Amino acid sequence: MNTIKLKNIRTFSYHGCLVEESKIGSDYSVDLEIKANLEKSMQSDELADTVDYVHLNKIVTEEMAIRSKLLEHVAKRIVDRVFKEIPMVMKVIVGVSKINPPIGGDVQAVTIEIEENRK
Repeated sequence: MNTIKLKNIRTFSYHGCLVEESKIGSDYSVDLEIKANLEKSMQSDELADTVDYVHLNKIVTEEMAIRSKLLEHVAKRIVDRVFKEIPMVMKVIVGVSKINPPIGGDVQAVTIEIEENRK
């Protein structure tokens, strides 16, 4: 298995349980890692033989634009779409971070990370 990582995909989104969060929004960062067999693309040098990271980025940005109360929910939607749309992906690890969360303390970010293998 080989790895492709997209690090620190920055979005401005409206996730959260508080009503204020749905109105003012927050900054988010997403890290996405996928595992797939990239041997064919290593030989062919053809985009059609690999996992297109532009497609991965599109999935993340589109799912981050859909409001969720919980970061777990948006992270799971990202995983599900990657598996649905990109058959050669065998494993997905995604971390969704809310930057400067409104939790009454000096916290840089809160992150939810999920890891799933293709079933």
